[in-house]
Amino acid sequence: MKSVIWWMVLLTLAVCLQAQSPSLLILSKRDQTLAIVDPATLQVVARMPSGPDPHEVAASSDGTLAYISNYGFGAYNTITVVDLTAHKTLRAIDLGPLHGPHGLYYAGGKLYFTAEANKVFGRYDPSTGQVDWIMGTGQDRTHMVAVSKDLSRIVTTNVASGTLSIFEKSDTRSGGPPAGGPPPGGPPPPSTPQWTQTVIGVGHGGEGFDVAPDGAEIWVGNAGDGTVSVVGTAAKKVVATLEANVRGANRLKFTPDGKQVLVSTLGGPDLVVLDAATRREIKRVKVGRGAAGIEIEPNGSRAFVACTPDDYVAVIDLKTLSVTGHIDAGKQPDGLAWVVKQ
Repeated sequence: MKSVIWWMVLLTLAVCLQAQSPSLLILSKRDQTLAIVDPATLQVVARMPSGPDPHEVAASSDGTLAYISNYGFGAYNTITVVDLTAHKTLRAIDLGPLHGPHGLYYAGGKLYFTAEANKVFGRYDPSTGQVDWIMGTGQDRTHMVAVSKDLSRIVTTNVASGTLSIFEKSDTRSGGPPAGGPPPGGPPPPSTPQWTQTVIGVGHGGEGFDVAPDGAEIWVGNAGDGTVSVVGTAAKKVVATLEANVRGANRLKFTPDGKQVLVSTLGGPDLVVLDAATRREIKRVKVGRGAAGIEIEPNGSRAFVACTPDDYVAVIDLKTLSVTGHIDAGKQPDGLAWVVKQ
């Protein structure tokens, strides 16, 4: 009897570990595929069609679905959905008049996305299959997006305008009574969220950005002039401009402990590592001929960097700041995401 119970415990543990196993998602722009990679072995587990010109990927919070932006510099208006459990491409979300979807961020059970050609970001509700909210930025090439955990702050970079937009939910605003006044005894008019946008000038071509883990700062990599803009979240202004020599900067990521900042560039062979406290360069790690997407393991031990011109993803040991491996996940890798199935 004891042996039966023991085997049941082992089986339950194995199922739980499998359900919570992490995966790395890698987009291949040339092959138009999404690869699921086992981070332990660095081997591709599955590949699925991604739709045309895939640029960014985000996973649902339960780790069952992936969403891929089909960018095309405004030519496309779809987001492709992939089932990460069945390893199957499901469908393309038709965004209608919204073109050039790029940045993606999954929060609060919904998918936030930018539509670069329309100068907006929007929100897709998987439960209804509808885009339920659109907000204009009035800025050119609204490209990347991030949402705070409490859903009260949304940040975008606007590449051609060289700006950062911070949207903050301040209160609610009454929808107002209809013409002729509300019907006697009728319900009160509905309320809608009130959002305030602050537009902050950063460097030329500000694109990749990240919010510090403590939320105090937002760092932006400026591709056009090679600088990094440090924006104070509370002050909502640039508090420092770092001469980081990252011309062609593509993506920027904080390590989970907030101590280091990684900047990739398509204009050089190095991944640049900056100290967040001193705002000085720690090291330049040679990864190839150029790099784009960055994803960092949640425990902070490794970074994965998409070396687009070299057709591989470099694996960086964040303790030694050295390349320890490569992942072959398709031609021209770009967008990356980390996913854990719940």
